[in-house]
Amino acid sequence: MKKYALYISILCAGLLLSSCGKDFLNKNPQGALSEDQVLNSDGVEANLLGAYGILNGNVSGTWGNYAAAPSQWLFGEVAADNAHKGSEETDQPNMNLIELLRPNPANDNLSQMWQVYYEGIARCNRTIVLLKKDQQSGGTVSASRAVEIEAEAKMLRAHYYFYLWRVFKNIPWVDENTSLDAAKVMSNDQDIYPKIIADVQFAVENLPESKISGEKGRMDKMIAKAYLGKLHLYQGNHALALPLFKEAIGSKDITAMPFQNNFNVETEDGPEVLMVSKHAINPNGTGDNANTGDMLSGLYGTSPVGCCGFYQPSIDLVNAYRVDANGLPYLNGQYRVDPYLSDLGLSDTLKAQYVVNRALRVDPRLDYTVGRRGIPYLDYGVMPGDAWIRLASYAGPFVGVKTMINRSQFASHAVPGEPYITALDVNIMRLADVILMAAECEVELGNLSGALAYVNAIRLRAAKLPPKQLNGANMANYVVQPYTSFPNAEYARNAVRMERRLELALEGHRFYDLVRWGIAKQTLESYSTFEGGHLPAFAGVTFNSQNAYFPIPQIEIDRSGGALKQNAGYN
Repeated sequence: MKKYALYISILCAGLLLSSCGKDFLNKNPQGALSEDQVLNSDGVEANLLGAYGILNGNVSGTWGNYAAAPSQWLFGEVAADNAHKGSEETDQPNMNLIELLRPNPANDNLSQMWQVYYEGIARCNRTIVLLKKDQQSGGTVSASRAVEIEAEAKMLRAHYYFYLWRVFKNIPWVDENTSLDAAKVMSNDQDIYPKIIADVQFAVENLPESKISGEKGRMDKMIAKAYLGKLHLYQGNHALALPLFKEAIGSKDITAMPFQNNFNVETEDGPEVLMVSKHAINPNGTGDNANTGDMLSGLYGTSPVGCCGFYQPSIDLVNAYRVDANGLPYLNGQYRVDPYLSDLGLSDTLKAQYVVNRALRVDPRLDYTVGRRGIPYLDYGVMPGDAWIRLASYAGPFVGVKTMINRSQFASHAVPGEPYITALDVNIMRLADVILMAAECEVELGNLSGALAYVNAIRLRAAKLPPKQLNGANMANYVVQPYTSFPNAEYARNAVRMERRLELALEGHRFYDLVRWGIAKQTLESYSTFEGGHLPAFAGVTFNSQNAYFPIPQIEIDRSGGALKQNAGYN
């Protein structure tokens, strides 16, 4: 039961905060506690845990949290070249507009993203306000703990702002010193990025080395350092980012940390975890503290999950895992020549005769990331193809793996009768991510040998993955080898970028990586030409300058009385 302590506390904190972010009502709702009742150590800690509660992108309930998912699957992967929305074209049509890079300010996915994470910011601000009032009134919170609480709250606040910044860029800054009236009409014409950095810098200086009470989901100093490095990286400040990444990496040997353990609900708290959104099924069997943001990615049809058929890996991503005779990925797009399509487009007769190509030469991470017809899928049995897919002719013949749990784990780690709502954590930042960000810095700072060592560590770990087998025979020609050298910076840069795609696929990074690298236009338009040749719904995508960010939700502009200005290109 110890694992559930943090979640139960967060649930209780949510009751304390039932009016958080809605002070304009000027009411004390029935069942809510007044400020005087929470102005003490227990109240401050409960408010902090309520702020942690937004890490899973959910304010209440289970359905409808998809755009705010901590995995950022919709904005980070579906908007890029790694995944399709999935399901059918008429299902969640506003998601289609995100995928096709034609969003409009009325899109409900945008307002959900905005409202959930500003709720998280409001909870962080409320925690800091209560903490300061407690300290001014004599202090039921010890001075040392008070500094830690402020650091935890500011680290969370920075994270919520960063998530919003990546999607919208031009957003208003509201902190503990902002009055309610000022917050309602706060403009978005200032660069808030330095303030995000300042919050994380405070966390670096004041968070403890170890997690409070040993609770896995808590912030600590190493998370803050890695996050600060990431913030510098997004600004192209590689010299500032690299030392922070190196501290986070330390002497850790990632080759000894099994890749697959990051996506297993029973081994997820491993040494590779840095920042994580913790999830659990509530003691009463409900799932609002579970991984509700990823629930649509459940397998469809006759699969053991039965719902909901979204978030399907793209054909392009699957083929990116193909390797050459040396066990290295194709960095020049050659993997698109004579692509592997599984049984897509075959007649019913040929589909019935389909046999998986076991000679296909691929990186073994493919079958731990993507479900393919003919390949064993977790403990569900052999993936049968269309029977587990909503509409393969629309979004392709592949399904995701990383968001699913084993069938044998349903009883303990899924909502009864709804096994697509699970206790599987989401890694917001894991060690492999940090190592590859460090490799990126090394390339840009001219240390190609350092970048080579980092990339090869990831590849050597991948080579240890057990091959997927059936009746004792490998299901593909699995091979992944380290690079012998990086002959020049351009080659090294492409190798690092490809490794990020292969290692971190379907974990919410891809679109943001393409944008910050400045290659989103050529990558996504080329992808659309290839993918659209096999799945017509995805042809003809154009990436315009405004597509680096999404429009400000119109409902928020209206609520601000026009104080918020729309992002350029979306007027």
